[in-house]
Amino acid sequence: MSQLIHQWKSIRLEEEKITLPNGKMITHTTIQHPGAAVILPITPSGDIVLVDQYRPSLKKWLLELPAGTLEIGECPRECAERELKEETGYVAKKLVELGQVTPLAGFCDEIQHLFVAIDVEKKSDADLDDDEVMSVTVKSLQEIQTAIIANELTDAKTIACISKAQLCGYLS
Repeated sequence: MSQLIHQWKSIRLEEEKITLPNGKMITHTTIQHPGAAVILPITPSGDIVLVDQYRPSLKKWLLELPAGTLEIGECPRECAERELKEETGYVAKKLVELGQVTPLAGFCDEIQHLFVAIDVEKKSDADLDDDEVMSVTVKSLQEIQTAIIANELTDAKTIACISKAQLCGYLS
C-alpha cells in the first residue's frame, strides 16, 4: 500500500513499504512520472535544433533538446511530434524511435523515450506552456560536442539522446 505525499500536475510523490529481493523490508519514496519524449531534431543541412530553457529548479538556463511529458493516454510518438512543434515550431518529415533511457532510477520511475526527427522544417512559432521560458537555437554537431566537453551543455537526456543517435548512425 502506498501513501501519496504530494502531487503536482501528473507527477506524484509516493511512499510505500516494499520487500527487496534480498528479503529486507524498507520504506521507499518514489516520484511517479508518466514518462517523456526527447527529440533530436536534425535539419536538412545536418544541424541540430535545441532549446535554451530556464530551469527554475536549478535557477539557471540549460541548453537541451526539446522534450516533454506524456499527456494522459498519449503515446510517446504523439508526444514527440507535439513537443517538437510546441517548443520549437519545427516539424519532421520522418520521426525515428531510438529506444529509451531511465534517468533517475534511484527515486523516480520516469522513462524517457528517445526520437530522431529527420529533415525538420520551421513551420510556426513556438507555442509554450505558461511555465516554459526558452528560446530556439540551431547548432552543428561539432558545436554541441564542444559545449558538452566544456560543461556548457550538461543536460543528461540531451547527451544520452545525441550519444545514442551517433551510435545508431544518425549523426556523424
